[in-house]
Amino acid sequence: MKSEIGLKAASDLNDKDEPIYQALMAAIVEHQLPPGSKLPEEALSEVFGVSRTGIRKVLQRLAAVQMITLTPKRGAQVATPGVEEARDIFHTRSLIECANLPAVIAHCQSTHLVALEKLNRQEQQAHHDLDGPAAIRLSAAFHIQLQAISGNQVLTEMVTRLSQRSSLVVAAYGVPWQQGCRCDDHDRLIVLLREKALQPLTEALRHHFEHILATLHFERSGETLPDFARLFANLRDR
Repeated sequence: MKSEIGLKAASDLNDKDEPIYQALMAAIVEHQLPPGSKLPEEALSEVFGVSRTGIRKVLQRLAAVQMITLTPKRGAQVATPGVEEARDIFHTRSLIECANLPAVIAHCQSTHLVALEKLNRQEQQAHHDLDGPAAIRLSAAFHIQLQAISGNQVLTEMVTRLSQRSSLVVAAYGVPWQQGCRCDDHDRLIVLLREKALQPLTEALRHHFEHILATLHFERSGETLPDFARLFANLRDR
């Protein structure tokens, strides 16, 4: 995989635009830019030190993968999934990821289990440290890496995109410290994968998604204007 939390941007982004795309994507996925956040071209142009044309291309790319919305006269905002869309995202993930488990089991080697265990330990540490962005990133990485074991690159790309959109759902409707998934669920998935127990593994993964949905509170958040200079200071100073 090229990235833990996202695929590479479209080829029409030049070398200078690509880090901006990745920085904005990470900030959205890790809940540093919550749903409803305004993304004005002028402010982003100033922070990143690029033209508004470059920012516009990045925003168009983010809109193409449904991470933001572009509305005439209102500009760009981080997307806020509707209730039905939110449910559909997790139901779709459950269908796809559970259906791929036979291939995951068939291709799973000891090295895959070691990698998953490492991710799970890192996620547990992030929760212990109350490091929300890291917990979200590692939770998504766990699911992506689990599905990547199958060798199905197309499906892995789909799971990556859906994981990104899942983060929007949790940011919009999750409780204050609902960062990613429950680590004990991931522990159980690793145990069942090691045992190559398909039916229990499938049931555990399906229950995992059902639990996430059950913890969501479907109330919309308001619009905000983030402090871009603080969020992207490191990238701007490069």
